[in-house]
Amino acid sequence: MRAPKSISAVLFAVAFGAIATLPAQAVFAQHKIDSLPRKIGNKTASIAVKGTSTLTDKIYKGKEGPNGQTVYIDKRDRKFIVDDKGKKIYLKPSQIHDKKQ
Repeated sequence: MRAPKSISAVLFAVAFGAIATLPAQAVFAQHKIDSLPRKIGNKTASIAVKGTSTLTDKIYKGKEGPNGQTVYIDKRDRKFIVDDKGKKIYLKPSQIHDKKQ
């Protein structure tokens, strides 16, 4: 007979603890946390996507993106660049120009 009382007490304590921490987590999430981990993650993602694109896609030789980035060509013949966050940005033909020498 003691087991049900102790189980219900433990469940009550866990539920109370979870409810008590939810507002604290919401307040903590609103404050900006140090951006260093975010910067490291973005740089890692960018390097990973660029490395993968170099191996699997073609580099558009003699051409560059709007801000001098390397332009890649995927298997569907779409041209793209990789931004600072590691996201592929597909380009229009008007956004690609000859490399400056």
